[in-house]
Amino acid sequence: MNWITNYVRPRINSMFGRREVPENLWIKCPETGAMVFHTDLEENKWVIPSSGFHMKMPARARLADLFDNGQYEDLPQPKVAQDPLKFRDSKKYADRLKENRTKTGQEDTIIAGVGTLEGLKLVAVVHEFKFLGGSLGMAAGEAIIQAFDRALKEHCPLVIFPASGGARMQEGVLSLMQMPRVTVMVELMREAGLPYVVVLTNPTTGGVSASYAMLGDLHIAEPGAEIGFAGRRVIEQTIREQLPDGFQTAEYLLDHGMVDMVVKRHDIPETLARVLKIMTGAPPTSTAMLEAPKHQEAIADETPHEKLERDQAPTPQN
Repeated sequence: MNWITNYVRPRINSMFGRREVPENLWIKCPETGAMVFHTDLEENKWVIPSSGFHMKMPARARLADLFDNGQYEDLPQPKVAQDPLKFRDSKKYADRLKENRTKTGQEDTIIAGVGTLEGLKLVAVVHEFKFLGGSLGMAAGEAIIQAFDRALKEHCPLVIFPASGGARMQEGVLSLMQMPRVTVMVELMREAGLPYVVVLTNPTTGGVSASYAMLGDLHIAEPGAEIGFAGRRVIEQTIREQLPDGFQTAEYLLDHGMVDMVVKRHDIPETLARVLKIMTGAPPTSTAMLEAPKHQEAIADETPHEKLERDQAPTPQN
């Protein structure tokens, strides 16, 4: 892509008019410092092409990438009490909610959808980190519970993509109560014999990692994702020791048995389809079945002489 030709010149209203230049045209790789044009990054699923660094992926884009043909049914957002504690720090909590709803176009942190992945029906739940750091509050907790309810009714697997700083402090104990509520739903899925798979993304921390994010039947993590409860600095100050390099990364947790596999973002849909079909006993997508039409076309085009040779060919013995 030529970024010069794709860039639209800003309109100048007058000789001294101020030009409106779009923000964030270029994104800097946190690992190497390389600059990537925003459309190139989106086309590569928010993975830096040169370094493979996994940037945060918008929740809507993740759902569209997961489901077949990007088609899915949106689950409705639950109605809960807004600002139940009338909380205020540097600004009112109600104002923070309005600000984040405008910024993200979402009612709260969680969005969920029902669709198919390689023909297998499933429910997917995604945290939007841009909405108050993906924090878990009453609305988020209720949205996750309703998604579990839908999975139980449809008798299908549920996949969750957490990206969160933890419980939402502006809702106090009401936020903390969402952790055991979701944990109960995880147990109901287990009793129903339905798979619950967690795809850990960057970051998964705090109360979310201390509850449903680490209770999956299978834990997949994206490369380089930060996964843990307290932050590195807090731990080092508490125990007064230097932590090892790569501590709390997906690769470190894989080496120490806390996650089952680390999978690149481009491979996640295929990996999920494969493992979910194994877990549910659904028939796998057969390569032979996909190639069958070509084989049939070849047979249809053969000459009578070729047909006779094929019929007289010896049958392989086991």
